[in-house]
Amino acid sequence: MVSAYVFTLQPTFTQGLILGQCSILFLLFLVLKYLFFDTDPDRPYRKASYPPKVEPDSSDEDVIAARLDFSGLEASKSDANSESSEWLNVFLQQVLEAYRVKLRNGLNGAEGAEVARQRVEEFANRMRPTGLFDYIKVHSVDLGSSAPRLSHARIHRALSPGSDTEIEYDMSYIDSVSISISTSVLFNYPFASFARLPVSLTISLSLFASSVRLTPPQPHSPHPTITFTLPAPHSDFTLDIKTTSLMGSRAKLEDVPKVHELIQHQIRRVIMEKGTWKVVLPGLASVSEVKEDVRLERQLGSDLG
Repeated sequence: MVSAYVFTLQPTFTQGLILGQCSILFLLFLVLKYLFFDTDPDRPYRKASYPPKVEPDSSDEDVIAARLDFSGLEASKSDANSESSEWLNVFLQQVLEAYRVKLRNGLNGAEGAEVARQRVEEFANRMRPTGLFDYIKVHSVDLGSSAPRLSHARIHRALSPGSDTEIEYDMSYIDSVSISISTSVLFNYPFASFARLPVSLTISLSLFASSVRLTPPQPHSPHPTITFTLPAPHSDFTLDIKTTSLMGSRAKLEDVPKVHELIQHQIRRVIMEKGTWKVVLPGLASVSEVKEDVRLERQLGSDLG
């Protein structure tokens, strides 16, 4: 006859150990659920603890003078073997300023900042993984005022008939681009919408430095393109960003170092994976043809690897 396992009021050592472990897990669950997690489904995000930056009102002349400051772009004396890139720096400044104005819908001050904030928020929510993050609320966006600065242009001549002539630059971008957002990380286990962890982030870029390689189009290529590679092969880049974070609902964790490391790692990974751009020459190729060429190149590289 098989005897039944009876749990008595005087448990054995094994029973006490199991009961103690279960009690600790239950207490840990209560701490996480009611101190850090937010279980209210009607509150998709919490208000950020970092107030949004609002630009003061200014006239059109003041805005243009502040943003289009070319005093630092004056050409310096150089020897006969160097090539000045100041004309290209002025060109890049004007191009970026045109994008900033369009993103702000041509408005200045708080009105233009609000238009840019709404557009960035719409883009962020179109790109977010819906099963991992809740609605992303963008509180403020600083589009910056400067542009990447190129220097020390170097021409690498083609050494063989099959190689390409390449132009390499040193690029530095010093600005105050920043974004402040808040969202919630969704936990769908053991069931959907089990809990959410409110997160507020402010990410600021202060310095980005890298080498840039420009490859002109090959005249005999079936689909000629201009190729920009950042960073240049066999080189690294400098990324200086500052992050402030706040996680939790009732009890909050501030400026967790792992959050900064994760964000910086993801930004570096995206730059390394997406750091090559091809510009299609009008009348010589189409975007679909170039995309097919890129797909074939990646497939060939994966087969060889």
